[in-house]
Amino acid sequence: MTFWVFLYVAAALQAGLLALALWRRSANREANRLLAVWVALAGLDLAVKATYWHTLAPEWFRAYRFVALFPFLYGSLFYLYVRALTQGRGFRWRDCVHLLGFGAMFVADGYVWTMDHARIATLSARWIAGERNVGAWFDGPLFVYSLSYVAAALVRVHRHRRELRERRSDADRHSLRWIDAMALCQIVIWIVAIVQAVVWMPVVNYMLLFGLVAGWVCVVGWFSLNQPPVATEPEAAPAGEDAVAPAAAAERDDVRYDAVQARLAALMEGAAPLYLEPALTIGQVAKRSGYPEYLVSAVINRRFGGTFWDYVNRLRVEAARARLADAGDARTVLDIAYACGFTSKSTFNAAFKRQVGETPSSYRKAARQLTGDTAGGAGPR
Repeated sequence: MTFWVFLYVAAALQAGLLALALWRRSANREANRLLAVWVALAGLDLAVKATYWHTLAPEWFRAYRFVALFPFLYGSLFYLYVRALTQGRGFRWRDCVHLLGFGAMFVADGYVWTMDHARIATLSARWIAGERNVGAWFDGPLFVYSLSYVAAALVRVHRHRRELRERRSDADRHSLRWIDAMALCQIVIWIVAIVQAVVWMPVVNYMLLFGLVAGWVCVVGWFSLNQPPVATEPEAAPAGEDAVAPAAAAERDDVRYDAVQARLAALMEGAAPLYLEPALTIGQVAKRSGYPEYLVSAVINRRFGGTFWDYVNRLRVEAARARLADAGDARTVLDIAYACGFTSKSTFNAAFKRQVGETPSSYRKAARQLTGDTAGGAGPR
C-alpha cells in the first residue's frame, strides 16, 4: 500500500506542475487549456485516493466518492481536447452538454453527500473490506459513456487526417499521431477497469488501475509538451476585405492587390519557385513577399479562387504534370512528387487526381504513350 500511495502522490504533484505548464503554453492554446483541466482533475483524483488509502479515515470517504466520479469527465474532456486541436475552438457554454454524464452521476450519488458520520463510517468500512457492490452500480454506464467519447474523438482525428491528406502537402506533420498514443493508454486503462469490475483477480485491482492512471499522466506530459503547433486552414476571404483587414486600410489594400499578385507570381514562377519548399506556410510566403499575411491570404482567395493550400497544391500539381510527361525524366512518381514539394504519396495522389482527373501513374503512361505515338508518326514513311 505504501508503494502505491507514494506513486499516487508523485503523480499528483507532476500532474499539478504539468497542468500549470499546459495552461501557460501558447501553442494550441485552447486545446492545451482543456488538457490542463483534464490533467489537474486526474492529479486531484490521485491525491485524494492516496490520502484516503493512507489514512483509511471515514472523513475522507465523501471526497473519495466524489473523485470516483471524475472518470465520467475524462472521456468527454478527451473528445473536447481533440475537437479543440482540429478546429481551434475552445470550451463554450453549450459544451456543458458533454458534462451531463458527470452531473447525472453526481445527483444519483447524492445519498452519499447527505449521510451522517455513522453511515459514512459504515460505508467506508464496507469499501475497505472489499465489498464489490459498493458503488459498482455506475460501472456499466461509466464504461459505455467514456469509451463512446474516446471512440468519437478517434473518429474526429481520422476525419481530420483525411481532410489534411486531401488538401495539404504537409499533412504528415499535422496528423496528430500523439493522439493515438493517448487514446491507446486510455483504452488499456478502461480494459483493466472492466476486468477489475467483472472478474475478481488479486493482481488486477484498484491499486494497479490507478497506478496506470499515474503512468498515463507521465505519457500525457511527454506528448503534450512536445507537440507541434497544429495549423488551421486559412478561411476564404469574405466579399469585403475589411472583414480580414483593418477597416481604415480597406481601400489602400484593394489598390495593392495587383502588386501583391505580381509579387506572388515572382516568388512562385522564378528560377527557384517557393512552392517547392515542402514545409511552406502562408506566414513564410507573406514574409518573403513583404506584405501582411491577411493581404496575401485575401489576394489568393479572390484572385486565385481558393485557400492558400489550394493555390500551392495547384502549382505543385502543374509542376508534377510537366515532369511526368517528360520522357527524359526517369525518376519514380514518388520522387517527382517530393521534388515538387509534396511530402506524402497519399496527399500527392489525392491532389493530382482532384485537379487532373486521373492518377499520376495513369497520366504519366498516357502522356508518354502520346509522345511516343507523335514521334513515331513524324518519322519517314
